[in-house]
Formats: sequence, C-alpha cells, structure tokens
Amino acid sequence: MDRTRATLLYMFLSIALFGRGTITQGNQFGLQDTEGYTAKRTQKQEEQHTHEVHCSRERSRAAWKIIEEYLMPFVEQEKFEISRNCRLHPENDIFRDQEQHKIPVDINDWRCGYCNKIFEVEKFLDQHFDSRHYDLLNVSHSKCLADLCGALHCDLVVDSNSKLSKIKCNTAAAARNHHLCESLASSCFPVNHSPSANRLHELFLRQFCDPHTCSGGRKPFSRGRRKHTSILYLAISILTLMLLPVFYVIVYLYQRENRKGTQVLKRVSQLGQKAKPS
Repeated sequence: MDRTRATLLYMFLSIALFGRGTITQGNQFGLQDTEGYTAKRTQKQEEQHTHEVHCSRERSRAAWKIIEEYLMPFVEQEKFEISRNCRLHPENDIFRDQEQHKIPVDINDWRCGYCNKIFEVEKFLDQHFDSRHYDLLNVSHSKCLADLCGALHCDLVVDSNSKLSKIKCNTAAAARNHHLCESLASSCFPVNHSPSANRLHELFLRQFCDPHTCSGGRKPFSRGRRKHTSILYLAISILTLMLLPVFYVIVYLYQRENRKGTQVLKRVSQLGQKAKPS
C-alpha cells in the first residue's frame, strides 16, 4: 500500500514538473517569436524610412543654378578656391552627385547615369533617383542646399513665371534672409583672408544681400550672370566653318573653268581671223 502511494506520488510530481517545463518553454518560444517579429518590423520600418530625405530637390537645384550662374563666374575670375566649410561648396549639396549623373538625351528625354534607363521627363528621373539610387546620397556629411534659398533668392528661379513683385514684403523674413546672407559672405569669403576674398565678399553683399529689404532699391543679381553661348549660334558657326572651304573650292573651280573658256574663245577667234583671204 505504501509502495503504491509512493508510486502515485512520484508520477504526480513528474507530470507536474513536465507540464511546468513545457509551459515555461512555450512562453520562452512565444517571447522569442514576439521579439523576432518586433525586430523584423523595426528593421522593415528602418528600411522604409532610410531613404527619406527632408530636403527639397527642386529648391536645391534652384540654389545651385543661382550659385553657378551668379557667383561662380566671379569666383573663377578671381581664381579663388571656396573652402569645404563654406555651405556654398558643391560637396555640401546632397543631390550634387545625382544631378551630375543626369544625361540629357533629347529635348525632353533624360538618361540615368547610374543604370542608363531613359525617362521622358526630368521629374520621373528624380523619382527614380529617390527610389532606386537613394543609397548614393551622402546624408551624414552633407547639408541641404535648399536651406540657403532664403539668402539666394531661389523664388526668382523656382517661381520665375509668378508675379513676385505683387507679394507683400515681410520685414521679419527679409531681416532673417539678410542675416543668413551676411553670414554666408563672412564664412565663405573672409575679409582678412586675401584681397580676392575681400573683393568677393563685397560682391556677394551687393549681388545677394543688399536686395533683402522691404524698402526697394537694389535688385538681386545686379552684378550680372554667366554668359551662355547659344547652341544655335554655336551650331551655325561650326557649319559655316565647315562649308567655307567648300565654297572657296567651288569659286576657284568656277573661275578656272571661265578662264579656260575664255582662252578657247580667243584661239577660235584668232583662227577665224587667219582663215579670211587678204
């Protein structure tokens, strides 16, 4: 009887311990599954948001266009090298490498310089860069060039067809843009750096900073821009240079034929005169 009770007690304890271990192991597996699912979900969310860049490509493009046309000609003329610490430096534009890999194929067609795909509109190529080549953006070390649009008057490029003159001037915004513009002039072209930096500092103030006022007066880009050679003019010039030698050859051959014809007529006339009786 005692042996039977001991056997039953032993079986009861074994079943209890086995059930507890199974439940604990199941909880551990469940916890691991939950943690794995959470980790995968977090990783997926990170992958989805990795290529999100809070910087306007359109306004960055406008800012770079202004820098290239209204500032760089004077920088090149002074043979001045802009420091990388200057926010106007090309390496501080996170879209610069992608913009350099845009290849115009036709009037409206664009080719991706990374994978050679062709797009009918530049906007579609921008979307392609954002979805396929976002990993090439150096977000960690670059700054958004669009943040400088207030100082560089990007609205004149982005909204070139709009009537900005009718918009009421905001005094506070003009003061902020003027302050940002002066800070760019001081950091990019230090007055005490060199005579060329001093001249560029003064030019930057006149070209970009002085127009930031509600009192009117000086207009943006008053110092001029880069002169672009017309493609049509260039094509006509090249064609003219190619056809000019051909024209001279034709004229030379024509004159030579005329001379031969004149000589033949003279000979014929001389023979005719000798044939007459005296």
